Amino acid sequence: MQSENGEFLNKLPVIGQKVNDMEFEIFQDNKISKKKLSSFKGQWLILFFYPADFTFICPTELEEMADNYDKFKKLGAEIVSVSTDTAFVHKAWHDNSPSIKKIKFPMAADPTRTLTREFGVLIDKEGLALRGTFIINPEGELVAYEVNDNSIGRSAVELIRKLEAAIFVKTHKGQVCPASWHPGEKTLKPGVNLIGKI
Repeated sequence: MQSENGEFLNKLPVIGQKVNDMEFEIFQDNKISKKKLSSFKGQWLILFFYPADFTFICPTELEEMADNYDKFKKLGAEIVSVSTDTAFVHKAWHDNSPSIKKIKFPMAADPTRTLTREFGVLIDKEGLALRGTFIINPEGELVAYEVNDNSIGRSAVELIRKLEAAIFVKTHKGQVCPASWHPGEKTLKPGVNLIGKI
């Protein structure tokens, strides 16, 4: 969608809907290859958009995601980081930054801004992505997202908590997770008997 002056207006995807299948290049394990969003069907997918390689907040976020990668994998999730850089720039950053060397998950390249625009996080005037995080379930449906101003870094620990809650409600139909819920804590079963008593 465009405004009257021709600027692109972001439109975020809808919770509960299937995401459109898209192809993109990734850098992973010192190789560049092509993937589709459908390549991750059957597992949870975290799409982790960030503005650009060789920047300031981005390596702190990506290092934290790399440090917690095993936790995400144990929960049946794959992380795909996404910026509007090319896969070659991802490789150069990986080769030069101690923080980025830790990354084992796929780093998606989106120089055409196709993925970034599709998920509503493109800053059109800059050609960069906002800090958008999207949790997609094994059926390819969007279940949660957060989008931050680029001056505000995210928390891998909070993202893991959200993923755990999404997994719990998917596998425990009829139950919901209250504020700041962590695995093992009490959940709620919505019903008339709870109205006005929480």
